[in-house]
Amino acid sequence: MGRTERRCRIGLVMRRFYVYLLASHSRRLYIGVTNDLLRRLAEHREGRCEFTSRYRITRLVHYEYVADAMSAITREKQLKGWLRRRKIELIERTNPFWEDLAADWFR
Repeated sequence: MGRTERRCRIGLVMRRFYVYLLASHSRRLYIGVTNDLLRRLAEHREGRCEFTSRYRITRLVHYEYVADAMSAITREKQLKGWLRRRKIELIERTNPFWEDLAADWFR
């Protein structure tokens, strides 16, 4: 195994993934997955995602750290398959007032 290969493998091991839920003020939801939560939130807030821009979905109301890409995608699909009521219960378990968890990240 060459030096470059080792770096790539180490890079893949160290990469973090997040599954996140955004909400609008009217509580319309968006579920996504990313390896850079700060960058992805900035994209949503800058209007670079058509769906979230159209419905003004910018508040981070829930996120989870996931160990690898496949697990993150699996979890995202699982959450998208849930009924709305169950998604709301997940959010309210840790964020009962639907506060923007990233409110201070962009100041």
